[in-house]
Amino acid sequence: MTWTASPYSEYDRYLFHQGTHYYSYTFLGGHLMEEHGVKGARFAVWAPNAKRVSVVGDFNGWDGRKHPMERMPQSGIWALFIPGLKEGDLYKYEIETREGKLLLKADPFGFWMEKKPNTASRLCDLKSYRWQDQKWQEAKAKRNHFQEPMLIYEVHLGSWRRKNGEYLSYTELADELIPYAKEMGYTHLELLPIMEHPFDGSWGYQTMGYFAVTSRYGHPRDFMAFIDRCHQNNLGVILDWVPGHFVRDDPGLRMFDGTPCYEYADPRRAENRGWGTNNFDLGKTEVQSFLISNAVFWFDVYHIDGLRVDAVASMLYLDYGKGPGEWNPNAYGGKENLEGIAFLRKLNKEVFARFPKALMMAEESTAWPMVTMPTYLGGLGFNYKWNMGWMNDMLRYMSLDPIYRKYHHNLATFSFMYTFSENFTLPLSHDEVVHGKKSLLDKMPGDYWQKFASLRLLLAYMIAHPGKKLLFMGYEFGQFIEWNCEQSLDWHLLDYPLHKKLWDYSRALNRFYRKSPCLWELDHTQEGFSWIDAQDSQQSVLTFLRRGKTPKDYLIIIANFTPVVRQPYRIGVPERGAYKEVFNSDDKVWGGSGQTNSGIVHAEPLPRHNQRYSLELKLPPLAVVFLRRAGAD
Repeated sequence: MTWTASPYSEYDRYLFHQGTHYYSYTFLGGHLMEEHGVKGARFAVWAPNAKRVSVVGDFNGWDGRKHPMERMPQSGIWALFIPGLKEGDLYKYEIETREGKLLLKADPFGFWMEKKPNTASRLCDLKSYRWQDQKWQEAKAKRNHFQEPMLIYEVHLGSWRRKNGEYLSYTELADELIPYAKEMGYTHLELLPIMEHPFDGSWGYQTMGYFAVTSRYGHPRDFMAFIDRCHQNNLGVILDWVPGHFVRDDPGLRMFDGTPCYEYADPRRAENRGWGTNNFDLGKTEVQSFLISNAVFWFDVYHIDGLRVDAVASMLYLDYGKGPGEWNPNAYGGKENLEGIAFLRKLNKEVFARFPKALMMAEESTAWPMVTMPTYLGGLGFNYKWNMGWMNDMLRYMSLDPIYRKYHHNLATFSFMYTFSENFTLPLSHDEVVHGKKSLLDKMPGDYWQKFASLRLLLAYMIAHPGKKLLFMGYEFGQFIEWNCEQSLDWHLLDYPLHKKLWDYSRALNRFYRKSPCLWELDHTQEGFSWIDAQDSQQSVLTFLRRGKTPKDYLIIIANFTPVVRQPYRIGVPERGAYKEVFNSDDKVWGGSGQTNSGIVHAEPLPRHNQRYSLELKLPPLAVVFLRRAGAD
């Protein structure tokens, strides 16, 4: 990380206006520094149509007459050095519009902000933190994440756990969340947006301070220490990021200098009614510098490992969330947002040029092709895409009474028609347990026992399905009510046997996944998967095989989506010999009925399911069985 750029440099200004300054946070915003032997702070802000811009704060009584900024030649950038300022000092920009109206704006590039509901920026030194994650960075540089286990724990920091009803600080989260995630066997934490946002109920998805980690949980350097501790414990960190739209609150980016700077000039394109926000003008070069610099900033300054890009579809389609007459077609008469497409390709190209091992994950909810193909092949350039189709189909399937599942067998099998068309992550995310959708456990039909059995079944089926995995907090122990961002998860449920057994099960399943290379080495290639039997819709049973890079490393997975014990149940297998059950979600230790296959099961030379051999086993109710050839582990 270098901080040598300057608003006084014509070259830096040129790159910013051209849309190619990807470290613009090094000169825009408020920076503590020394100029000509005098300590203070240098400020720079882009306000191209302002009549006047001043820096105001506690240090000058919020009087815009005292520190007017200088407009740089042939530029919309204003700059000023103020001596004597220190870390923590509050400031805003007072902007006089062409019409003479005065606006008070937070710094778009500010590194720290006041705690809500206040909205002033704070001066902050991000350069003084000393990182201790060199071993993690060196190991990451040598790894291939496509052929590694990836088990992501999605967390909202404000509601994972609380102390006496109050937020845990970044330091407390480092002490509690990191050991918990490590104990459970997760490989990554994915944090709902931690960029500063005014409204708790937005969960962070209505961002105001794109470069400021939220003050709700502490100081920015405390968040650096949190990430550092994650890396020291072999946990990656992914941040949810919202480059498509921003909050409309007055101190934010909207009409920043009295004119549309960051949003589209056309109100129909700027307005995002569905979320009550404004859409970024992705075709404006200065906005491109702002957003791509922001992505680079989190990798560069905070050492994050990945970004999950929110609402990609809203950037790809001109008609997203709009009705007839509310949008105009592109130059070719289509609904594709050509500027959005070009921006996403540019974003991914520039991030990977600087951080080749970055994770760039698209939350893209449509059938847009080649999301995870490289930009030079015409793709959008992400390296992972959330498999929203799998999630929607499986949650619909699992919510059905088992007696009707045989009529909807395709919901459980359709994902295999396209699962290798992209590099997919299978998400069971926060969006599925809010707004009346019920908790994951409560979506399951049947009595209390069947609900837990069905959730164990779903989690095991997810682990067996090709693709990386993401689970929202609380799923692992059976949070029974919907997620509420205003309160802690119901950790007291672990005092109840079935919830505690589900927690134990989740930990054991995660560990089983991580020690089974055939479940992740070939996640994104057809060679890692083959059907044994996808046709048993009458009994709602699926049987398939997952392979690793070593030919003898494979698991046979049998999933029974009904509460009926199937015995004997014959399946085809690829080799003759002995097989043993290595994991069964119906084990009594997890709260199951105990319908397990103890000992060895022998394959016979009886062809079945296009295999030369077959074997008989006991298939437990609402459960998944994993078989491995004896001697292969």
